[in-house]
Amino acid sequence: MNIGNYAVDVARAVAFLSRIPMPPSTFVGFDGKLDRASRAFPTAGIVIALLPALVFLVMLSLHADRLMSAFVALAIQAALTGALHEDGLADCADGLGGGRDRDHALSIMKDSRIGTYGAIALILSFAIRAAALAAIARAAPPCAAALTIPAVACISRGALVWHWHRLPSAKPDGVAAAAGKPGEGAMHMALVSGCVLAALLLWPSLGLLPLVCGLLGCGLSTMAFTQFIKRKLAGHTGDTLGAAQQISEIAAVCALAMAL
Repeated sequence: MNIGNYAVDVARAVAFLSRIPMPPSTFVGFDGKLDRASRAFPTAGIVIALLPALVFLVMLSLHADRLMSAFVALAIQAALTGALHEDGLADCADGLGGGRDRDHALSIMKDSRIGTYGAIALILSFAIRAAALAAIARAAPPCAAALTIPAVACISRGALVWHWHRLPSAKPDGVAAAAGKPGEGAMHMALVSGCVLAALLLWPSLGLLPLVCGLLGCGLSTMAFTQFIKRKLAGHTGDTLGAAQQISEIAAVCALAMAL
């Protein structure tokens, strides 16, 4: 693997997945396709989660309330990503919850307005993740608890790439279709790097059992969601990619909390 090319892919992945500015040189000759850069999504997830993890660590070290600290960290993370994945989760919930059939669900998901299902999904996403992070912070030292944020950000973005690869595009004119579908090699690298990086972050600080539980929670939830989307929509959209990230992150952080 060429380290220079991978670094460029990481920068492009960070730019796609967040609002963090990247050097203009990163995009020289870039055609907007992310089929190769998707291999760097797990690493980009760690980069994006560094500031929220640092804030979480500082607040816990200052003996701030654990639940409040978790909500602040999640708020910062959402601000950094422009709530990209949360938007996908909300649109997916509205479309799948209110759609009469595939075409109706896709038309609802294309609507930028948020409905009841989407609002409930967002509330539950933030509440469950914050509660799980607070539970981890009660059971583990501040540094170990803070490391769970980049760890789950890493593996959940690997899960996103797997979901993207496994399904065809549901809409030929969609954002995900225009960005290009990850190839077999990019998908495998995203999964392997996501698991390895998560292990480096979690195993020394929390132990083997929480790591295994977190990976299983992430993997099983992504597989179940992908099968559900395949049956309902017969393909992925940009919104299902965001929802896959959110659902796998929720499952991973809950599994970690329950294993401690």
